[in-house]
Amino acid sequence: MLSGQLFPQKKNNSFRAHMKQPIVTSDMAKKIYSLLPKDNNQQIIIVCIGTDRSTGDSLGPLVGTKLLERGCKRFPVFGTLEKPVHAKNLEETLSSIQLNYDNPFIIGIDACLGRHSSVGYMTVSEGPVKPGAAVNKVLPDVGNIHITGIVNVNGFMEMMVLQNTRLSLVMDMADIISRAISRAARWLETEPEWLRKLNIAAIGDKY
Repeated sequence: MLSGQLFPQKKNNSFRAHMKQPIVTSDMAKKIYSLLPKDNNQQIIIVCIGTDRSTGDSLGPLVGTKLLERGCKRFPVFGTLEKPVHAKNLEETLSSIQLNYDNPFIIGIDACLGRHSSVGYMTVSEGPVKPGAAVNKVLPDVGNIHITGIVNVNGFMEMMVLQNTRLSLVMDMADIISRAISRAARWLETEPEWLRKLNIAAIGDKY
């Protein structure tokens, strides 16, 4: 539902990189993995926010759809092209998650607008995403951590800007984010306990 570009976060514990940066998928996966709870008793949930009715705002649903296509079964996914999570059903979706999962750890995913020089950048950070902030909508915060991608420029007629966002940019960004999440999920499933306790750098690029 198009988040604002700036969020309350710990500056030293954030990841920010351009989608064209070399090995960006691997670097993003490492950051995501480092922020995830390693306690198997806490279910990790992915909430992909946005709508397929707007090109720029379709980043979230595209990520959700790609995650399902990749067979990412460890993390339940809410928000796809077929069943998007948007302004009208966001609160209901979050309530359902809290009702059906005990102490869930939520990853919020959304598109955002920013400066021209920032288009194409993606962020992974602690704290919730603030859906609707860029278009002055008051919606519930989403996530223990969040992943966002800057899809276009903010400042004037944001809804028009979203409709004129390049689909190729959004598709490529969704592919990177979904691959990074899938990789982090595999690490949780396959890495032995002793390795999980090591610094994330010890993992290297083995996947």
